[in-house]
Amino acid sequence: MTTTRRLLIQAAALLPFSKARAARKTASVYAQLGIRPVINMAGTQTIYGASKIWDELHEPMAEASRDYVVLAELQDKVGERLARLTNCESAMVTTGAAGAICLGTCACLTGDDVTKVRRLPDLTGMKTEVIIQKLHRNGYDHAVRNSGVRIVEVETLEEVEKACGPQTAMMYYLGGTSHDYAVAPAIPIEQCLAIMKRAGVPVLVDAANMLPPWGNIPKLGVLGVDLIAISGGKHMRGPQCSGILAGRKDLIRAAALNSSPNSDSLGRPMKAGREEIVGCWLACEKYAKLDFDAIDRESTRQAAYLIEQLRKIKELTVDQTPFDRTRRVHRVRVTWDESKLGISTRQVMQELRDGEPRIAVLRANPGIEFTVFMNEPGDEKIAARRMRDIFKA
Repeated sequence: MTTTRRLLIQAAALLPFSKARAARKTASVYAQLGIRPVINMAGTQTIYGASKIWDELHEPMAEASRDYVVLAELQDKVGERLARLTNCESAMVTTGAAGAICLGTCACLTGDDVTKVRRLPDLTGMKTEVIIQKLHRNGYDHAVRNSGVRIVEVETLEEVEKACGPQTAMMYYLGGTSHDYAVAPAIPIEQCLAIMKRAGVPVLVDAANMLPPWGNIPKLGVLGVDLIAISGGKHMRGPQCSGILAGRKDLIRAAALNSSPNSDSLGRPMKAGREEIVGCWLACEKYAKLDFDAIDRESTRQAAYLIEQLRKIKELTVDQTPFDRTRRVHRVRVTWDESKLGISTRQVMQELRDGEPRIAVLRANPGIEFTVFMNEPGDEKIAARRMRDIFKA
């Protein structure tokens, strides 16, 4: 058999595999599952995938998956780089901000005592209380409570000082929340830090909603916050399942003891793989260098277009929602007389989600809200067209 003929036969044998590879490149995995993607104008919410990972992260993450490494060494080396970016002594990659909150709480309870690590959530022989301002209570503080601690709510500076005692393991502080433009924290972080440092109690700041800009994070490091929990998979656009815990070196070391790959630990199910560790690190490096003024200008442009177009629909009242306390998130609120038009907020949201293309928005109570935060240029035009179609009908 000639060489040419042999190569032709081999090529023919591989043809079905080549066709399969070509099909994989052209057919969306979501299409194969019968799922239609969503234009996300609800914001960086986990239920919609939070955000889109930076394109340039895919290959380094794939490369990270091709070799075995000692995970602790990878966390240490990446942690050094993340520590520099956050102005903290140390850092580690976690499974989202919630994972960082949980591991940070565990670290404050156990320190480097492996016996205590193995005992959680049995708090025998450990401190049992975490202080939280009543204003800062939220669903994510379940990541604090699942360690077994009791939450002590406070509202005034005097109550903070009174609540801080021998059983206080930590203070949880909510750095920023969505739609908190009308609310100021009852007690500034600087005052909380002063009280807690005198008592030797660490403060953990939930900074998941403090981005953008990145500058909000290193400021916390400069203030001397003991632990900072950051989301890696929202505005930072790293792997959705990633986050960062940064802070004091001793507490990050204790958090690592409470985490994977240590099998007998409360944090063992919160496994950050080597792909997520690399992806989160690279996303953070990129994010810290972004031109946030340029990003804000594009969001401003999209929001202004949406407001202009929606105001042409005479039945609608359209306004821009005030910015959050710690960041500039552009949101456009739309309301209408539901009884007069015969269409409810729920129906409009459903039509937006069921139509083509699908669009996810927030319920504003009353009305709906378009979040223009991390959208592709042109999404605002699609949203305006879909709203015209709905209200024309």
